Amino acid sequence: MAHKKAGGSVGKNRDSISKRLGVKHYGGEVVKVGNIIIRQKGSHFYPGVGTQKGNDYTIYAVLDGKVHFNKKHGRRIVEVNG
Repeated sequence: MAHKKAGGSVGKNRDSISKRLGVKHYGGEVVKVGNIIIRQKGSHFYPGVGTQKGNDYTIYAVLDGKVHFNKKHGRRIVEVNG
């Protein structure tokens, strides 16, 4: 008689729901006020002119215009120029 339960493959076959992180509007694309540009966990990108950072580190546009990605002092900056 077996003393161990059979190790089924289905019982431990779970995965977490993906969070849909990443860049939503790329450089050169036109955005409107309130559009989400980047969804991220932690500050991989920092807000510049025309953008702000939400409580969950989401960067969104506060001006209408084109998205630009720059580097300043070793940080990746996201800006929206009208």
